[in-house]
Amino acid sequence: MDKTKDFVDRTLVCKDCKVDFVFTSGEQRFYSEKGFENEPGRCPDCRLARKRKGSKKELHSTTCAQCGVETQVPFEPKEGRPVYCRECYKEHAKKAG
Repeated sequence: MDKTKDFVDRTLVCKDCKVDFVFTSGEQRFYSEKGFENEPGRCPDCRLARKRKGSKKELHSTTCAQCGVETQVPFEPKEGRPVYCRECYKEHAKKAG
């Protein structure tokens, strides 16, 4: 965005919900001052929903490689790589460190 340009409200289409939303002159000025070169692709509601979704970690169920208890981890376990429950992980980390 050009810093010398006069900003006027513009109507954009959200790439998620396909609803029209207004990219206000004030928002454009803010984007310009922050050095953002791209206009928003999502409406404010979809931006907020995406932000909230990103803050929640998906948990995956697995079995601890050491004690055999069912546990949940915030990453997808890979076949052939041991995954430990919280207690066994602490023990394993102490031995390794």
